[in-house]
Amino acid sequence: MRNQRIFRFDEDSLNSSSSAYSRTDSQSTTSINDYSVQSSGTKVSSPSHGIYEDHPGLNPSSERIVELQSDINNKLAELMTNKSAQDVMVAAEVLHGESNNIEFLEYLLDDLTQNGVAGEVFKETVDLFAKATKVSPLDQFDILPLIPMNIGDLYFSFTNPSFSMLLTLSLVLLLLYFVTKKGGGNSVPNAWQSLVELIYDFVPNPVNEQIGGLSGNVKQKFSPCISVTFTFSLFRNPQGMIPYSFTVTSHFLITLGLSFSIFIGITIVGFQRNGLHFFSFLLPAGVPLPLAPFLVLLELIPHCFRALSSGIRLFANMMAGHSSVKILSGFAWTMLCMNDLLYFIGDLGPLFIVLALTGLELGVAISQAHVSTISICIYLNDATNLHQMS
Repeated sequence: MRNQRIFRFDEDSLNSSSSAYSRTDSQSTTSINDYSVQSSGTKVSSPSHGIYEDHPGLNPSSERIVELQSDINNKLAELMTNKSAQDVMVAAEVLHGESNNIEFLEYLLDDLTQNGVAGEVFKETVDLFAKATKVSPLDQFDILPLIPMNIGDLYFSFTNPSFSMLLTLSLVLLLLYFVTKKGGGNSVPNAWQSLVELIYDFVPNPVNEQIGGLSGNVKQKFSPCISVTFTFSLFRNPQGMIPYSFTVTSHFLITLGLSFSIFIGITIVGFQRNGLHFFSFLLPAGVPLPLAPFLVLLELIPHCFRALSSGIRLFANMMAGHSSVKILSGFAWTMLCMNDLLYFIGDLGPLFIVLALTGLELGVAISQAHVSTISICIYLNDATNLHQMS
């Protein structure tokens, strides 16, 4: 005997959330716009259709339910010539697949028999179901708990961003291990060795170019921190382009934490190098006293905003780029699935745009690592030299 899984459709919640449907085993409720059926109540109303009257309750036999479901399946199969298979399967699920209400099934069968796919209930249900199950370009950024962990009121679940960052760290460590241990004795570097050497040699260049007033040994003390940040961004951003992977840097909270921690570290370096004289960057020398309060405020706001600017830039670029690729890919796939030669030919344009945009997004993901490195070096220069090098 088929399990009685109940489908409940709430239009109010559909308007406020894309996941606004739930199942329960204790009651049966099906609502389609102004149409509703309640198995635990005594009234069934349909203001727009006007086919239901008061009744004592619904407790149909499973044989009749199976019979009605079979009839509806057959009717939907007949209508597949006028409706795509996907829409028919969606309608079958919504219209009767989760319902054990005999009145509801009889009404649907009658509606499909008389009106086919042009029936009002069929259209309303498919539209509502599409709203509830629509795929948003932002769904790829959802944070999902993989290993739930709760300690009292504290939530420490291992989520997909945690898994992605752990995967990135593992890939970097494995690459460094195999290059240094397995290929370290080769006089002629292979492709992987050349890649690691390129990454290693890249960081000292912006450090020497952007940070002035310090000796070479002092500058190189900053290289490990900058190298870690650059390597993380270099491997983490492009990894988000892999289908079904998670883009960690598309979440503002993560990029904000990264930029804010760097900002705090640079501020500490500034105090270590200059002591309380570090505050002199708020007021350049030679400024008239009446203008001092305004200049202090004008200098303080941009300085504090540095804690946000790097995180906002990285987050905005990653989220906007990935969303654009998702939207255009869905559009191209929809055209490709059309059973029409004209749509298939017309899909070449969007498909080319998707490929070009994917390449552009990959370049942006890599360039963001370079931009972040340059920004850190500029901030370090300002913290160590104040207005001397400006």
